[in-house]
Amino acid sequence: MAMVGGGTGAFIGKVHRAAVQLVGGVELVAGAFSSRPDRSREDGARLGLAPERSYASWRDMLDGERARPEGERVDFVSICTPPDLHFEVAKACLDAGFHVMCEKPLTRTAAEAEELCACARRAKRVFGIMHPYVGYPLVKLARDLVARGELGRVAKAVVVYPQGSFRRIDWTKPLTPRQQWQRDPRRQGISCCMGDIGVHAANILEYVTGLKIRKLLSDMSRFTGGALDDDGAAFLRLEKGAHGLLLASKVSTGEANPLRIHVYGEKKSLFWRQDEPDLLTVSSPFAPMETWSRGSAYVAAASAAAARATRLPAGHPEGFIEAFANNYRNFCDTIRAKRERRKPTALELDFPGIGEGVRGMRFVEAMVASSRRGNVWMPI
Repeated sequence: MAMVGGGTGAFIGKVHRAAVQLVGGVELVAGAFSSRPDRSREDGARLGLAPERSYASWRDMLDGERARPEGERVDFVSICTPPDLHFEVAKACLDAGFHVMCEKPLTRTAAEAEELCACARRAKRVFGIMHPYVGYPLVKLARDLVARGELGRVAKAVVVYPQGSFRRIDWTKPLTPRQQWQRDPRRQGISCCMGDIGVHAANILEYVTGLKIRKLLSDMSRFTGGALDDDGAAFLRLEKGAHGLLLASKVSTGEANPLRIHVYGEKKSLFWRQDEPDLLTVSSPFAPMETWSRGSAYVAAASAAAARATRLPAGHPEGFIEAFANNYRNFCDTIRAKRERRKPTALELDFPGIGEGVRGMRFVEAMVASSRRGNVWMPI
C-alpha cells in the first residue's frame, strides 16, 4: 500500500497504519505524507520506507509507482488527507490504475462524490471508504439479527454521536492544523459536525437496519461560532415506513466518543455503544434482557461476519483499531479476489464502499439544506 497524508504527527494516519499491520499480508512501501516535500521525506524515513519511495508529493508518488513494473508497484493507496484533497487525489489514483481506501467524508460535495463513483466504475477498481464503526463484530451481529427478522419489522432507529471535543479547545490560543481545516469551508466542505461525525451516525444506522434514509428534517447550530456547524439533529424517514432520530454534536460537554445506536422492532430491540463495543443488548417485552458478548461461541454461531471480525477470545477487549483492520481485511481480500479473477464472497465485500461515500455526501447536503431553509423535509 501507499499512503497520502497521515504523516507521523497525524492521529488518523497512525490508526490506518496500525490497522493494516493487524491484517497481515499488507505492507506500507510508499507514501507522500505532507504537503511539505521535506516533511514528507522525513516522515517516510521515520516509517522505514526506502528513500526513493518517500515522495515529495502525491503526484510524484503516482508517477513513480506507475513507472515501476506491475509486480513491484503498490496495489492500493490509502488517502488520509483533509477532505479538500479527497476528490482530486482519489480520481488521480483511479486514473492511474490503483485501488483506493479513502477517509470520510468522501468529498466536499455530492456532485464530486457522484463523479468519483463514476470514475471508480469506469476504472473497475476497488474503492473503500473508512467508516470504522461498522467493522466492530457486534455491529455486524446486530445487522445480521435485524436482517434475519429477529426484531420483527423495524419501527424506529435512534443514533446518537455526542462529542465534547470543541468544549476542550481554548479558543483564545492558536488552533492546531486539524482544528483550523475542520472549521474552514474551503477545506472541510459545507459542514463540520455532520461532515465529520454525522456521516458515521447515518452510515451505522443504515448498515444495522438495512434501511436507507429517504428524507430528513434537520436543525443545525454553531455554538462556538465560525462558518460551519458544530451540532445538529434530525428526524428521519427510512425505507419501509420506519422512522428515525439522529443527533451528532461536537459541543456535548464532558462526552468523549460514545456513539450509540438503538433499533426498535415489533418483537425486540437492540442497543450498542462504541465505548462498550464488546456487548450488544437485546430486549423483549416478554423475556429477560439478553447481553451478547463478543468472542463467544454463540455469537460466532449467530453471525459469520461477527466471527470473521473477531480476533481475540471473549474477555480480551477489541476496539477502534481492530474495527479499522476489519474493513481493511475485507477491502484487501476483495482486491485479491479481483486479481484471482473470482467473485468476492459476501463476507469479503462487507466493507463500506464508494456507494456509502456518496450516501454520506447526500446526507450532509440534505442536513444543511433542511436547516438553512427553516427546518423543512429534504429528500436524500
